[in-house]
Amino acid sequence: MELPILLAPMAGACPPALSIAVAKAGGMGAMGAVLNDAAGISRWVESVRAGGPGPFQLNLWIPDPAPTRDPAREAEVRRFLAGWGPEVPESAGDATPPDFDAQCEAALAAKPTAISSVMGLYPAPFVARMRDAGIAWFATVTTVAEARAAARAGADAIVAQGWEAGGHRGAFDSERAEEQGVGLFALLPRITDEVPLPIIAAGGIGDGRGIAAALALGASAVQVGTGFLRCPEAGIAPAWANALEGLEPEDTRPTRAFSGRLGRAVATRYVQEAAHGPMPAPYPVQRGLTGAMRVQGTRDDDLDRIQAWAGQGAALARPLPASECMEQWWRDAQALLR
Repeated sequence: MELPILLAPMAGACPPALSIAVAKAGGMGAMGAVLNDAAGISRWVESVRAGGPGPFQLNLWIPDPAPTRDPAREAEVRRFLAGWGPEVPESAGDATPPDFDAQCEAALAAKPTAISSVMGLYPAPFVARMRDAGIAWFATVTTVAEARAAARAGADAIVAQGWEAGGHRGAFDSERAEEQGVGLFALLPRITDEVPLPIIAAGGIGDGRGIAAALALGASAVQVGTGFLRCPEAGIAPAWANALEGLEPEDTRPTRAFSGRLGRAVATRYVQEAAHGPMPAPYPVQRGLTGAMRVQGTRDDDLDRIQAWAGQGAALARPLPASECMEQWWRDAQALLR
């Protein structure tokens, strides 16, 4: 890396073109691989490496225990979703994530610069295999206690995810995610004081001011997600990209309405009405139930039915090539740090 800027691993919004562009500009690319099977991970890696050499991370979710199913609650959710898209069959809630062990094997075989974790910690045998392969482990945390646990487990770097961050919240305990909403610039200096590892700051950063502030507070690098979403290389739905223009921090909202896991999204009509609707099913059941709506929304470019993740710094995103964004961010950050 020539610049201390990492692309956040955003599942569904990290095509190879974006990682190639970020790496060529001196940063680190990323794949949010939670929804990809082993073959999908391998194809992504092949595409990125075909675009040229450059560092990248592969990110996996640590699996939760199997969810407790509640047919009555799922029926309520299906009735609610019937007003937002195609009729949801009862079997939609049976969706399961790809095989985690196979994903881990594919990630090791790919030999990326780093394998990152979210929603928990890798087991010790896998950590040892990463270390033997010369692959760094970036552990995503949302609290100081999680950072301490990651350091004890052998993490090489800590990704400190602030409450401002878009997309899924990386809390180890899904049930406590709402009550552990710590802002990045309160979380970052405390982790820096408590954990003797490089810290990567994530959440609400989308320009040189955020980068300079994070570095001044002890971060070694920053991880940017929403700030890249309007870049042409991201290739997200036009309605989603357009919604980020001028989006105020208060116009995003934490919600479980898409997947059952807490995540920050644009406060669309669906997100707002779901807050007063039936309690979402647990992950991954809720994700399966909303699948048809999300697919139809993307096909129709209908923001109200798109899973439009966004951090509180969304208004900072610009419709420029990723390389131009990074050059401007780093130039501005250096000027401030001087």
